[in-house]
Amino acid sequence: MRIIAKTLFAVFIIGLAFRPAFADETHEAKMFVASLGDNAIKVLARSELPKEERTNEFRRILTTGFDMHLIGRYVLGRYWRRASPVERSEYSALFQEFIVLTYANQLSQYDGQTLKIKTAREDGEADVIVRTEIIQAGGPPIRVDWRVRSKDETFKIIDVVVEGISMVITQRDQFASVIERAGGKVESLLVELRTRTQ
Repeated sequence: MRIIAKTLFAVFIIGLAFRPAFADETHEAKMFVASLGDNAIKVLARSELPKEERTNEFRRILTTGFDMHLIGRYVLGRYWRRASPVERSEYSALFQEFIVLTYANQLSQYDGQTLKIKTAREDGEADVIVRTEIIQAGGPPIRVDWRVRSKDETFKIIDVVVEGISMVITQRDQFASVIERAGGKVESLLVELRTRTQ
């Protein structure tokens, strides 16, 4: 994994001088996901880390590797347009903290799983789907596809699909249900998120 990280750095430097062909971007996207996974595993493997420090490390990885603003907009769906500027601002902050806390708690159950990079393919003009498997002891591998978007010579993950289930769509359905139960008021979701991030 250290070799992959060094190679990723070299590719990034080359990318500053030359805009790569899309075929090269699929390779770079694979390396980006591999490097991100390597960093996450290094944090998870440090069981001695206090919970707060582990959460902060995960927050750093998440904000570096994921386009949280775009994901948040996708998740809010049609209600993004209905929300006021103030509601959008608060929602964006609450959404990021909600994701950090939710997945930091889930990842505390880490038990030596590893990430195996499989293939990558272009999807549209700006996206690459990187297919991976999570290898776990005593169980079948879990297929995870990462939708990576290239913008301004950088990569960001905009969705994660686990065994065919999009995390963005799943979260969008859950948030829409909260809003719809309150008669379409975005404020109801903000109340829910405030409670769950305290």
